[in-house]
Amino acid sequence: MTENNIHTETAAGPKYRNPKPTVDIIIETKGGIVLIERRNEPFGWALPGGFVDEGESIEHAAIREALEETGLEIELEDLLYVYSNPDRDKRMHTISTVFTARADGTIKAGDDAKNAKVFSLEELPELVFDHGEILKDYIHLKASAEKPRPADKLKYYKERSS
Repeated sequence: MTENNIHTETAAGPKYRNPKPTVDIIIETKGGIVLIERRNEPFGWALPGGFVDEGESIEHAAIREALEETGLEIELEDLLYVYSNPDRDKRMHTISTVFTARADGTIKAGDDAKNAKVFSLEELPELVFDHGEILKDYIHLKASAEKPRPADKLKYYKERSS
């Protein structure tokens, strides 16, 4: 624990500033992957996802967020990686567990998404947050069957901060 982790002192003791758990989902469907256009800041295209609710598992959060934002009932396939760079979201420090999933059905934007659309991996739009990095890792996984490695992520973060 470092001193800058303490946000405020309360009668019950210190209140700590901790990262917020989130999920992102790479939904594979006919023709590519599903992205959402965000209704709220930061505006732009993103993977479906969001915050984990109190009392909810990461897996249930991914299924719920996918349904809320895309109208799709997904089947979780695998865990890609856990992304925790403090700079990944300019609003606050978040930690995202990223799943791959499959879905069939009709896409219908909802909740935080003003639009939802299938994109081929060759024609991706500019993405918000660190979703470009996530999809780069996903494309590498599809080509090589190699998931991201923590040592490589640490090196990447160090290079970016230099």
